[in-house]
Amino acid sequence: MRVFLVVLDGVGVGELPDAFRFGDEGSNTLVNTARVAGGLNLPFLQGLGLGNLASISGVDPVPVPRGAYGIMQEVSAGRDTLAGHWEIAGIAVREPFPIFAEGLPAHMIRCLERSIGKGTLGNKSASGTAIIEELGEEHFATGQPIVYTAGDSVFQIAAHKEVVPLEELYRYCLIARKLLRGQYGVARVIARPFVGRPGSFTRTLERRDFCLEPPGETMLERVAASGMRVWGVGKIEDLFTRRGLTNSNHTGNNRETVALLKELACTRFDGLVFANCVDFDTLYGHRNDVEGFARALSEVDRDLDELFQLMNGEDLLIITADHGCDPTTPSTDHSREYVPLLVAGRGIKVGPLGVRRSFADIGSTIEELLLGASSGPGSSFARQLFQ
Repeated sequence: MRVFLVVLDGVGVGELPDAFRFGDEGSNTLVNTARVAGGLNLPFLQGLGLGNLASISGVDPVPVPRGAYGIMQEVSAGRDTLAGHWEIAGIAVREPFPIFAEGLPAHMIRCLERSIGKGTLGNKSASGTAIIEELGEEHFATGQPIVYTAGDSVFQIAAHKEVVPLEELYRYCLIARKLLRGQYGVARVIARPFVGRPGSFTRTLERRDFCLEPPGETMLERVAASGMRVWGVGKIEDLFTRRGLTNSNHTGNNRETVALLKELACTRFDGLVFANCVDFDTLYGHRNDVEGFARALSEVDRDLDELFQLMNGEDLLIITADHGCDPTTPSTDHSREYVPLLVAGRGIKVGPLGVRRSFADIGSTIEELLLGASSGPGSSFARQLFQ
């Protein structure tokens, strides 16, 4: 048996009860995007029951869905990519990762500058594309990397590839990762290479996330220990520091990710493929690009339909998200939301899976299906799929 687990990064489906703690009241990535875009066209996801989860313009509920469907609540503290993926794999983050919404403390920046041997620019909360345009010319003149934070637990280092070679930028990030521990332990240090000239800078697909290590054993490690394959596609290898992966391909965008999934569907192996489709979050959610978000959903809907047609009769496709990233709100940060849970398989029992109390239910389900039993913290819904 093979399980294809696809995370649509940032595609939430309504504010969680504690969303007010994050200033995310009213966030609903799917519903609001559909409303502002004038409706979505997602026939594959609609057929699985997406429209049965919420009132999504253009995605009507179906009386007899072709999949199992539900929503999931996050128990981890925060609304971070790392926490969302870790929880899916069976590790809940009980204490929120630190956030430096005004930039890192000055003494930490001085430590970083001493360690990399040069000064830095920025050190404030900013949109990645905006701060590159703001400081790009000075970066060219000084050779100093641009550093910035956000409303999430990240520290980002941007550099033009002609000014700071890619491997040198990654080295800066590794140094920052070693420095940022304990009370300064942000979830992710992100490398942001870019190219172009002032007024037309473009970030490349060579982004890398340098993450904290998972604090315990994950579902991925247990599946891999059984002798099965565990593929990481997209930034999965970064989020789990390669732990529990037997194979990995760091695809750079949705198109590359789904293309590889289609290749793997035609390959013989047993185990798990864990993939992240990053464009919703990186290209559209954080930039408040509603039309781009809606277009990307339609593209992925077609691709997932094609993927499913290539899968074997015993394969399972699970589609979910890690948090919200509502492009219609004033915020450009992640949003604290429920996430969709859609399951497709030719031999499964279709219908509602209800409101799952933790993302970890996915990990426990995968373990039960592949290993016969789960030792994770979630509540498996495997028996609901195969009664």
